[in-house]
Amino acid sequence: MASGRRRGTRTRVTVSAGCAGLLAVLALLCGCSRTDAAAEGRQQTPVEVLRRAPDALAVAGSSAVRTAMEMDSGGTRITVTGEGGFDYVTGMGELMLTLPVRQEEDTGLPVTEVFAPGELYMKNRGAGVPPDKWVRIDVTTVADGNLVTGGATDPLLAAELLRGVTSASEVNREEMNGKPVTHFRGVTDLGAAARAASGAVAEQLRAAVAGDRFPDPEVEFDAYVDEDGLLRRVSHHFGFAGQLSGGDEALVQVASTVDLYAFGRPVDVELPGDDEVYAGRVA
Repeated sequence: MASGRRRGTRTRVTVSAGCAGLLAVLALLCGCSRTDAAAEGRQQTPVEVLRRAPDALAVAGSSAVRTAMEMDSGGTRITVTGEGGFDYVTGMGELMLTLPVRQEEDTGLPVTEVFAPGELYMKNRGAGVPPDKWVRIDVTTVADGNLVTGGATDPLLAAELLRGVTSASEVNREEMNGKPVTHFRGVTDLGAAARAASGAVAEQLRAAVAGDRFPDPEVEFDAYVDEDGLLRRVSHHFGFAGQLSGGDEALVQVASTVDLYAFGRPVDVELPGDDEVYAGRVA
């Protein structure tokens, strides 16, 4: 279904109908898709639906994504938008970001971000980095788990945050991209999500819990889930202890949103080779 990670080599990650069907059967056997609630003949609670949303994405395999991160501090608001694709089985994806031009030295060129388990690669990001080089970050060591610092919304991380949902309720039912969805609103807990997640995502969430960037571990969210349990949109609302351009600390209000669509679409991810990664200091 998916080939392994190879640096510097174009890797096509394809989820075919047959593979997706096999995943669905396996999920049924392990109880990921057919929940205990359904087996008992009762309706799932909003908390159950949302905690299992990452499992439904793994069954779907991959999707196209659109992201937006809006940051507001002291009346100054900036928005970073992105578009690309993500594979929820391998944890790999790519986004092309559009950043606001705020200073004369800003190029206005899009920033490419490539995600791999525990790693983030950024091109055209960072003062003094040659245009043909990538910046590589170990996101399991970043103080906020890269929930905010990278300036983009990691679709897998956004979904995995829902494993820590402590309370949720149904707002209404509506339509999104031609699909009927249920709009939920609630609160998720960073610590609970970190304990429920696994692999590199769990490490990132543990870093966010251990860091000093989130004064409140409880994160409000809005989530839109379709009839198949697939997450179509999720927005998280953080209070983030950030640093202004002058060096002063400030509480930044962050709204991080990801839209998911075109499930099963092939995702191409190319990891930069070691010789393409910038080894100098990044401002």
